Amino acid sequence: MEIIIEPDYGTVCDRAAQLVQAELARKPDLVLGLATGKTPLGLYERLRRNPEAFAKVICFNLDELYGLGPENPASFHSILRRHFVDHVKMEPRNVRLLRGDVKDLEAASDAYEASIRAAGGIDLQLLGLGRNGHIAFNEPGSSLGSRTRPKTLTPETMTQYLDNPETAAQLPNWAITMGIGTIMEARKLLMMVSGADKAQVVEWFVEGPLAAEVPASMTQLHPRAVVILDEAAASRLKRVDYYKWVFANKWRVGQK
Repeated sequence: MEIIIEPDYGTVCDRAAQLVQAELARKPDLVLGLATGKTPLGLYERLRRNPEAFAKVICFNLDELYGLGPENPASFHSILRRHFVDHVKMEPRNVRLLRGDVKDLEAASDAYEASIRAAGGIDLQLLGLGRNGHIAFNEPGSSLGSRTRPKTLTPETMTQYLDNPETAAQLPNWAITMGIGTIMEARKLLMMVSGADKAQVVEWFVEGPLAAEVPASMTQLHPRAVVILDEAAASRLKRVDYYKWVFANKWRVGQK
């Protein structure tokens, strides 16, 4: 796992955009896994400045709240379209977002896994981090080998993803989500984390043991996982100086 520490949220987004653009330059027909939540919004704002770069991209998303169709403004489908997808030159057939209004979540989950396989697998998966250590909607205790499936959510997670707690209380507390096993099959992971309220869970998943109680800790096992933190989110890490030194000197690798 590569840890990159930036001064603030804006520079986290700048660095993430550079990494995504580098992957696009290497492979214009990138299979890109999108994340929702507040943290990626700054990244999407930067990426949509170059809409032509996404002409050959295929995109999937991590998760969706059950019961919300694409037209619902609180759905992740709608949020991703408003903030990113509708601003870039992506072919409609290549936008493969989960729907929360399907009748059979199990069948939809199996179909989603098949669609990812048919696309050749995800090249770059964007990730956020829940305050309880979840990635996508894989709550603490989730199977570390899980696939796309329906998942029951905690009230904490629901209020984190919906601005209005009253609205969250009216919805079933479950969703459809990529599993941890699905996420780990992506060729590269890119996680963004910002804010002091995430510092404790960052310490758990970066420097703690692998544990189902902290699903994000599985990223320690990924061969190409990049985690970009701001100073506040990194404030509880014990090896901050080392992470900074490694990143500042990575250009020396391979030098004589």
